[in-house]
Amino acid sequence: MTKQKIFLERTRGEIVRFITSDTFIYVVKRLFQALLTIFLASALSFFVMKFSPGDYITELGQNPKISRERIEEIRIQFGLDKSWPEQFGFWLKQILTKGDFGTSFVYQRSVSSLLWERIPATLLLAIASLIITWAIAIPLGILAAVKQNRITDKTLQLLSYVGQGFPSFITALVLLFFAQITSPLFPVGNMTSINHGELTSLGKFLDIGWHAILPLIALSITSFAGLQRIMRGQLLDVLRQDYIQTARAKGLPENRVIYVHALRNAINPLITLLGFELASLLSGAFITENFFNWPGLGKLTLQAVLAKDQYLVMASLVMSVFLLIIGNLIADLILKAVDPRIQLDDDHKGVRS
Repeated sequence: MTKQKIFLERTRGEIVRFITSDTFIYVVKRLFQALLTIFLASALSFFVMKFSPGDYITELGQNPKISRERIEEIRIQFGLDKSWPEQFGFWLKQILTKGDFGTSFVYQRSVSSLLWERIPATLLLAIASLIITWAIAIPLGILAAVKQNRITDKTLQLLSYVGQGFPSFITALVLLFFAQITSPLFPVGNMTSINHGELTSLGKFLDIGWHAILPLIALSITSFAGLQRIMRGQLLDVLRQDYIQTARAKGLPENRVIYVHALRNAINPLITLLGFELASLLSGAFITENFFNWPGLGKLTLQAVLAKDQYLVMASLVMSVFLLIIGNLIADLILKAVDPRIQLDDDHKGVRS
């Protein structure tokens, strides 16, 4: 047997093992579930818009400068002269056969191109907030657990209660007022400065980061407060377990007991929350984007809803649902990678130990 044949046999065996693995089967099942969820979400958004009073053509008809003939041409152009099931079926057919989400009524542009322009800004805000939140909340949660019932712990608990007590929109309003009284220290509106194109690569990065400071604070405060409390509670529960007491009785250093034995088990439930955390950040980003005029998917979706821009609303919702599903799937896979003892469930409930 030649080396080439041996290599091909090994490669084929690896591919077969990968395809038949529990992880691959689980991912495929979740993706099929995602298709059904996306279909139901798009159908719901379509019929909610249709049952709501008025539509884009009705709003357009109130403009005396546009003739009835032109309005009828626009109705036919966008397929609005067809019945509701025909409109929805045609939209789905375009997606499945051409990957075309339709044309925006307002922007007169491909919906796909509009989404691709806005999604990076929303993901930048959500992912940056996620990284910052975890980088700060986890260490502070550990510190609060280690210093239980001391002044440090009580101070951090007070901060977490205050943080959770303020909804995102209240925090955003407070930060906007702060930006006004400190102007022009913190820029508000858009994600870049007027001279952004003239800056160096590092300058462009810093410019975007400076514009993102207030939106990130508004988006992160509530998540930070909740995550810190959860981390504290989980670590305290683990530190009370018998095997931790045994490790201490054996004379292991306290830092090793906490950061090697206890933390590894305490952090697993938090990884499960990662997908839900991304979901809440994306929904929170929609509010934050509108307050700070951040050019993301949330701002685009709100404008589309107000303008009754049917295909843009449906495509925006589909994209949002897709991002949430992918976020939850990634959280499950990370949890499996961190703790191999966890098995991916076959009854669509996520993961089980």
